[in-house]
Amino acid sequence: MKIVCATNIPFAREAFGTMGDVTVLPGREITAETVRDADILVLRSTTRVNAALLDGSRVRFVGTATIGTDHLDIGFLERRGIRWCASPGCNANSVSEYLVSALLCLGQRHGFALEGKTLGIIGVGNVGSRVAEKAGALGLRVLLNDPPKFELTGDSRFLPLDTLLKQSDILTLHVPLTKTGPHPTFHLADDAFFAALKPGCLFINAARGAVLSSDALLKAMDRRTVRHAVLDTWEGEPDIRWDLLKRTDLATPHIAGYSFDGMVIGTMMLYHELCRFLQIEPAWTPEALLPPPVVPTLLIDAAGQSDETVLGSVVRRVYDVECDDRRLRAGENRPETGRGKHFDHLRRTYPVRREFAFTRVETRNGRESLDRKLGGLGFGQGSAVPPSPGGYGGQVTVEPSNL
Repeated sequence: MKIVCATNIPFAREAFGTMGDVTVLPGREITAETVRDADILVLRSTTRVNAALLDGSRVRFVGTATIGTDHLDIGFLERRGIRWCASPGCNANSVSEYLVSALLCLGQRHGFALEGKTLGIIGVGNVGSRVAEKAGALGLRVLLNDPPKFELTGDSRFLPLDTLLKQSDILTLHVPLTKTGPHPTFHLADDAFFAALKPGCLFINAARGAVLSSDALLKAMDRRTVRHAVLDTWEGEPDIRWDLLKRTDLATPHIAGYSFDGMVIGTMMLYHELCRFLQIEPAWTPEALLPPPVVPTLLIDAAGQSDETVLGSVVRRVYDVECDDRRLRAGENRPETGRGKHFDHLRRTYPVRREFAFTRVETRNGRESLDRKLGGLGFGQGSAVPPSPGGYGGQVTVEPSNL
């Protein structure tokens, strides 16, 4: 049995090599020719899976190590009888930690405190829920918007979009990209969206690039409706808008969910689902292969420092979002035709980034509030193998949290 895997899936050879012959390729080099004699396809969002890719192949299982599925033609796969699965929740904690790093960075850079500000979260699935938890630990007031969940539950916590936009000092998107249905998200953040925002807002998109209209954001920044912007996902990836990048406070190459632990969870979820499909018992685990945390222990003297100053210092030692920002901006020196390759290269060669849980923080002269916030952000709660939402062998269909 031949299995084709994308390069940025950790332990692909070790996990799927227990089932057949594994070929590893960059996602954009997975083509109709390279999958023609493949039985299994394991990939990420850079590969479009549709009739153009799979017609004439013998592929019977497609797994994506992502929570989004807009790169899959699901209708085609189901008509062809090809089993497919995604990995919802695998990188939810990673994205939430990216948000924490970005917020603390901008607060310190621009001299504002996060505590007491209002964070609006649009899309409250696996990722949005984790963001809400960590925002609470930072002392942010959290507002939620998720029309499908409101329709399903009637829960009054899910506010109308206009209400959330008018009240939020910080706004973050965590929705899938959809173009049909009762709540499409394509260009959700358009001119009307930004016109309804509270002036001076901090805007973050770490969902999908096309849920944002780039032109609308630029106009909102011209009007100062959006004072600060953080973008991890972009329209037209990998050929992104460099005029927009230059206006953002933090710009990163679609790596918010790229913690090593989150990617390993994605591998494990797909491995277990493929075992079920093939009706074989799982025989592989990653424990022996996991790298040690880069920062296993931090000793912090908090005397004379605010909680946010200490948190910013701790987070920066474990994951410094400004490093990813600098790496992406270095592509400006390349010829325009090479910038897309630079974007892809950064994703393909992303360094190992362990999650907060694998760093234990010991404080001196700290306050109970600081220890509580560190715990709320997840520090010092690591285990040998990062836990998967719902378990490694759990359900692997996409949770319907979109607008």
